[in-house]
Amino acid sequence: MRTGIASPILALSGGRPAWEHEAGPAEVVTLARAADRLGYEFLTCPDHVTVPVGFSGGERFYDALATFSYLAAVTERIRFLPFVLVVPYYHPLELAKRYGTLDHFSGGRLNLGVGVGHLEEEFALLGAPFDDRGPRADDALRALRASLGRPVATYHGTHYSFENMAIEPHAVQEHLPIWVGGNTRRALNRAVTLGDGWAPAPVAFRGPDADRLRSMLAEVDSPEGFDVLLGTADPLDPIREPERVADVLGEAADAGATVLRLTVRHDSLEEYLEQLEAYAESAGLPIQRD
Repeated sequence: MRTGIASPILALSGGRPAWEHEAGPAEVVTLARAADRLGYEFLTCPDHVTVPVGFSGGERFYDALATFSYLAAVTERIRFLPFVLVVPYYHPLELAKRYGTLDHFSGGRLNLGVGVGHLEEEFALLGAPFDDRGPRADDALRALRASLGRPVATYHGTHYSFENMAIEPHAVQEHLPIWVGGNTRRALNRAVTLGDGWAPAPVAFRGPDADRLRSMLAEVDSPEGFDVLLGTADPLDPIREPERVADVLGEAADAGATVLRLTVRHDSLEEYLEQLEAYAESAGLPIQRD
């Protein structure tokens, strides 16, 4: 199964190890290069402009565009996944230009993870409407699809309208993958109709949450090639429990996953890198050998 990394360092939420609080650009580059060599599918980065002090999700959020632009220059294969990009914060042409430029520089290594957002204080700060964020995001995704990978964009919708607008440079992928976040049926419907994949929040791959995901997926007519990105609810320990990797991959597939978003146990950068290598060996990722 294709596997990407729920990136450490770039966001600090929950009980993060002490080393992540002290880490910076050098450590980010080191782990990105290691993940690239080990055959991981993508790195993630969140999307928050600012949050209230004491926010339960943490206060550190690297900027996805700046971070991935930097990492694109020091990696070769790994893809970049903003997770999730809060679409109602932006005009769709702004996203098409800014992230299209990232796709251009990275040689087509961008996926977009998108969502409608939930932090009302941040919406208010940015002057973005909150109450209609769902319909606004739906129209923005349609406008974005009409703009990504095109030098000239035209779109007329319910919230956005533009005619013959030049976008240079633009995304080099003619159909840039868009994965929609959210655990609700509405989010899944949005993913099926407007995206290329669904990326709900991490759940246990066995039990009622996994059963609910399977039931929801069975009720929709997913297009060919539709991806389901599931995250590990509990960090894996591939060094000490290598046999667990195959079990988790099987459980994730049974729950409907086509792509895994990995978290691992670690107390230092060195241990994190060792865990990445142990997982890559156990999972049969396309490691780049010297």
